[in-house]
Amino acid sequence: MESVLVVTSTEKGRGFFTDLLNSRAFQQIVIAQNGGEARRLLLEYEYDLILINAPLQDEFGHELALSAAQSSTAGIILIVKADLADLVSEKVEDDGIMVIQKPISKAMFFQAIKLIDTTKKRLLGLKNENIRLQQKIEEIRLVDRAKCALIQYLGMTEEQAHHHIERQAMDLRLPKHAIAREILKTYEP
Repeated sequence: MESVLVVTSTEKGRGFFTDLLNSRAFQQIVIAQNGGEARRLLLEYEYDLILINAPLQDEFGHELALSAAQSSTAGIILIVKADLADLVSEKVEDDGIMVIQKPISKAMFFQAIKLIDTTKKRLLGLKNENIRLQQKIEEIRLVDRAKCALIQYLGMTEEQAHHHIERQAMDLRLPKHAIAREILKTYEP
């Protein structure tokens, strides 16, 4: 993780989290003093990690965490008093927000960051796989549309259209979806 947004309303919190995070050499640590300022910063930049030290001056903090979870891919840690941890966790854990209770132990804090980083990497892998599969589906749709054009305009059977696209792809050393695009340029307005 490289960039961190720390949202805390207290001077003590700013100092504590800055010292803690500087010990792990994050490249960018940005401090926001309230939820409104944090929301503005989140519109301008994508952070790898968001730490929210609740309560904030203008809100408790779980609203900000939920909003950030829906609008960014950042790992989010919400830090709350021990007596509120279970209640707050019930409200936010389904959105992938980790709740840590105060007082914070350094070991627990860095373990939470490591867990978030590992989870984020796994989700990124799943996201990339999803993108790859969506592209594959789009390519299949494109080839199917080209087959339909060949059937409609040249009177080919589905098997002949399929064979024609495959043969063109082999002969021209192009992927089938590139051949399909060319066919569609020819037959579709």
